[in-house]
Amino acid sequence: MNIDLAVIGGSGLYSFPGLENATRHSVDTPFGPASGDVVIGDFAGKRVAFMARHGESHTVPPHRVNYRANLWALHSLGARTVIGVNAVGGIRADMGPRVIVVPDQVIDYTHGRYTSFCDIEGAEVKHIDFSEPYTEALRRRLIVAAGRAGVPVLDGGCYGATQGPRLETRAEIARMRRDGCDLVGMTGMPEAVLARELDIAYACLALVANFAAGCGDEAEISIEEIFAHLAAATAEVPRILAELLKS
Repeated sequence: MNIDLAVIGGSGLYSFPGLENATRHSVDTPFGPASGDVVIGDFAGKRVAFMARHGESHTVPPHRVNYRANLWALHSLGARTVIGVNAVGGIRADMGPRVIVVPDQVIDYTHGRYTSFCDIEGAEVKHIDFSEPYTEALRRRLIVAAGRAGVPVLDGGCYGATQGPRLETRAEIARMRRDGCDLVGMTGMPEAVLARELDIAYACLALVANFAAGCGDEAEISIEEIFAHLAAATAEVPRILAELLKS
């Protein structure tokens, strides 16, 4: 099956606006069920596949997402280029609510997740190079596409992946800042490394929903405000991806 681009939608992105002639595909994987069906249709003159990382009703928490099944399902249908759309908190001062970032580095603080396809019996053990966790050529294409779409994005930044589903403490965010993290999210890993194991070109569009704990003026982070900011940032995603597909 010919798929020009696959998109994994995070919190706030449960369907892909503008996807036409869509068909649904349920894929059996060696790793159990994926988060849901893969929806494939036409967008900007290309074939696009979409999957909601948390399920279409947001029923799968970040630490229970079957990342291996999700990537395997997309790959088995023909996806070789994937954009992960991730809701994040901003740590760096210029990464406040509604800002869109194309990160270039990751620090993984998660635990207990299946992080490799090598975990199944008889699988080849691959020691992949993960020095650059995102595909640089795809990152550059995303940034250029955003510029053509007139959508401001920040180039680069370190994504700190935490376990969730709870938000982080002030002390945890302070540690992450000392470690060099600019953003904090719950779904960036192991998605990126699994894509690398499958030789999938992968990049992240990180949508800042809020300042992380202790980084903004708010005494408490409001879930209602988070989703309002996410909705505003998410509305820009189809414009960026339409320009990406044109390139």
